[in-house]
Amino acid sequence: MALTPEQILSAHKANIETVFGLTAKAFEGVEKLIELNVNASRAALAEAAAHSQALAAAKDVQELVNLQTAYFQPLAEKATAYNRHIFNIASNTSAELQKALEDKAGQYQQSFNGLVEATAKNAPAGSETAVAMMKSAVSAANNAFESVQKAVKQASDMAEANIKAVTTAAPAPKGKA
Repeated sequence: MALTPEQILSAHKANIETVFGLTAKAFEGVEKLIELNVNASRAALAEAAAHSQALAAAKDVQELVNLQTAYFQPLAEKATAYNRHIFNIASNTSAELQKALEDKAGQYQQSFNGLVEATAKNAPAGSETAVAMMKSAVSAANNAFESVQKAVKQASDMAEANIKAVTTAAPAPKGKA
């Protein structure tokens, strides 16, 4: 069974839409990271300017030490919050891309299996053994693909759980009083 030009064109259009859809999702993640970095830079610059002015207005050494201590103390909490934001953006983007890829892989697998079945039905008489071997090979490949997909998912879930455990163990940012 040969594919018609319409089927080939339709598959090509679907592939292009998939690539551009995945690219758009990736760019959304990059945009979120850029926005986070711009906001963090803007906040750091404003804090540094305010801190510099406060240092310039310090009347004695003790006030200078207190200002420095007050400025540097929350930096670890801010870094933790920043890393949490990065992790959330990355994991959400990754989850969206993974879901889209899994959906597409399932569609391709179904299409390929349909093509194999159609080819098997139209096979000439006496080729039953070759058809059976082809079906067996396709089935083995599908099983191997599913096993690899499950292993990757488990590894991804484990890595995500470990990262969440680390960020959960870190102190949460304290609200300003």
